[in-house]
Amino acid sequence: MSQRQRGGGQPMIIMGEDSQRVKDKDAQEYNISAARAVAEAVRSTLGPKGMDKMLVDSMGDVTITNDGVTILEEMDIDNPTAEMIVEVAETQEEEAGDGTTTAVAIAGELLKNAEELLEQDIHPTAVIKGFHLASEQAREEIEDISREIDPSDTELLAKVAETSMTGKGAELDKEHLAQLIVEAVEAVTVEAEDGSHVVDLANLNIETQKGRGVSESDLLNGAVISKDPVHDNMPSEVADADTLLLDAAIEVDEADVDTNVSIDSPDQLQSFLDQEEQELREKVDAIVETGADVVFCQKGIDDLAQHYLAKEGILAIRRVKSSDIGFLKNVLGGNVVSTFDGLSSDDLGHGSISRDEDDEMFYVEGDDSHGVTLLLRGSTDHVGDELERCVVYTLVDYSEAVVIGNV
Repeated sequence: MSQRQRGGGQPMIIMGEDSQRVKDKDAQEYNISAARAVAEAVRSTLGPKGMDKMLVDSMGDVTITNDGVTILEEMDIDNPTAEMIVEVAETQEEEAGDGTTTAVAIAGELLKNAEELLEQDIHPTAVIKGFHLASEQAREEIEDISREIDPSDTELLAKVAETSMTGKGAELDKEHLAQLIVEAVEAVTVEAEDGSHVVDLANLNIETQKGRGVSESDLLNGAVISKDPVHDNMPSEVADADTLLLDAAIEVDEADVDTNVSIDSPDQLQSFLDQEEQELREKVDAIVETGADVVFCQKGIDDLAQHYLAKEGILAIRRVKSSDIGFLKNVLGGNVVSTFDGLSSDDLGHGSISRDEDDEMFYVEGDDSHGVTLLLRGSTDHVGDELERCVVYTLVDYSEAVVIGNV
């Protein structure tokens, strides 16, 4: 569709042949039908008997879930009223962290009832006023039935977590997962000066691993890094380690612009290679001088640098995710360093690093750790992804119950 300005100042709208214009009562019915269709798409996923949906995007990637927001995000919606239903789910997700499917289903039912009222020639303004009155009454009822709880009442709060997992793919193991969630939230909950409880979910990391049963999920005090040592001769465990978090490549610095190097003799080539080797040697020496036993590097590590580090007995792990580097800072302390200039022992963190060869991951525990990791295990990637979504929403529900003190 395009617009052209006519002489009188009114835009002239040019539409495609397959376009159609709907107005008045027909537009009302059309918009309500579109919004209800979106609500019906997720309604079958609601409740203990809710069913999962298999979603296939344009790239062929498959997602299996019964989470309302995930389903709505994958849907291709171009109707403005239907998009408002999606906004209902997104708002519910931002404000409460869960209940998105319920919010959309209720919105669909309200529209259904509104349509019946409109057919009786009741004006839309009167219907809207009735919805506002019902909203006020619902809030009063919630105030009456809610009750205060003690945040230390973990048994009751565990039931909150179990309820949130009802109808999700993790329901068969919800008791075990609920207990893990209780322990995880307790680990990252601190008491403020005014006596209130603050749940810092930034200190809680969630990792998934396939090939194991959900019942084998575990809560670890520290971080989990699913990486291998960069060199076979490096140690796999360091009990009392000084650790360096590096946001810089241990590689030869590249020029900012394209350059050409003319070499006239083998000696010049050797001199050029020697300079690169010397540069790598200086970077490794800077790490060694700090006293670091372990290096977590967010970027690459040159093969020659790997050899030097292994020779010094330093464990190095490369291509660590930025989010993991930030979490390791919470666990180990120290600083995230982005340059080798001024590198010192003051930048180091402290902790213990151990290797699980079966799971092919490192367990990292800090001396005074402020972070815990919830390791979720599932038989396949799809199970792990859905399990993670379920636990994330449950964590939000549970942590809000701890903070607010009522359910």
